[in-house]
Amino acid sequence: MPVQEAVTAVEDEEKTASDTETTVPRTKLSGAPTLERVAAESGVSRSTVSRVVNGSPKVRPEVVEAVNAAIERLNYVPNRAARSLASRQTYAIALLVPERVMTFFNDPFFASVVQGITAGMEDSDYILNLLVSSSDPTRKTRRYLRGGNVDGAFVVSHHAADRDLADLCDIMPVVFGGRPALPDLAACHYVDIDNVQGARTAVEHLVVSGRRRIATITGPDDMLAAVDRRTGWLHALQAAGQRADAIAVGDFTEDGGAAAVRTLLSRWPDLDAVFVANDLMARGALRVLAESGRAVPDDVAVVGYDDSPAATAMRPELTTVAQPSETMGRRMAELLLALLHGDEVEPPPLLPTTLVVRETG
Repeated sequence: MPVQEAVTAVEDEEKTASDTETTVPRTKLSGAPTLERVAAESGVSRSTVSRVVNGSPKVRPEVVEAVNAAIERLNYVPNRAARSLASRQTYAIALLVPERVMTFFNDPFFASVVQGITAGMEDSDYILNLLVSSSDPTRKTRRYLRGGNVDGAFVVSHHAADRDLADLCDIMPVVFGGRPALPDLAACHYVDIDNVQGARTAVEHLVVSGRRRIATITGPDDMLAAVDRRTGWLHALQAAGQRADAIAVGDFTEDGGAAAVRTLLSRWPDLDAVFVANDLMARGALRVLAESGRAVPDDVAVVGYDDSPAATAMRPELTTVAQPSETMGRRMAELLLALLHGDEVEPPPLLPTTLVVRETG
């Protein structure tokens, strides 16, 4: 037989074999687990194993059980690239954080949310791709997302200035951590915390403790979490019949909190309490209060927001509002996975907060 004919005959034979539902014989195989090994272990064909791995409904339940048992015994990990080609899914989810890199790594809020997201995704086939960018969060990122590199996305720490995200929910399933700041994103899915009530509870505690000049250090005005906490502060003071004019805007960083409390002390030296919109800014405020000779809580009470590890690392330990950041991340993961599975979802309720009273107020 000529060489070319021999090669053609072999190719035709391999094609015929691959297209035929032939049960792989149970033989002793060595090396890393493969699809063929799973087929041999479970006594079915390679294509049947492939259908089970890809979740096909056209396989009898007893066969699915046998294949899954073989996968578990062999500790077989499906080839993600092959699965992506077959299903046109990437099995990847983007976590978009429109912030400076140092802000992301220095703020314990992000660590807690990411921990919740990864816990919520643990039993799924998806992996998480972290995208941190503050200069233009969507120029490069937008190309990446539009390029079919992920199946869905989380967005955490969203600013109103991030207008290029306006049609993100039209591209893929997206879940925001916190209510989106842009009206164009109002129809997007999100998981949020009851920041208004959390702040109100903190300020009510200061009022009941006898404080009469309660200032606030807010977060950036273009973030709805900061706006909601300022609203809670305002409502509590209005209900108590107290003035609500002592305000300084911070940026959720320790240095921002220090600068903001200096502004407060220069304009309202009679203040006797400060509600601070996060724990990092509260740490900066406590440092400046100590430098100015004001005792905490005797002269000035301080209440933060987050109940992050920083709260108990301070001296004195910080009274603060505990927000369920990890639960927020887990709920975000559950919601996005449901959307990716094509499930009907209801808007989740606001997550409640708890006041943790320690030494500063």
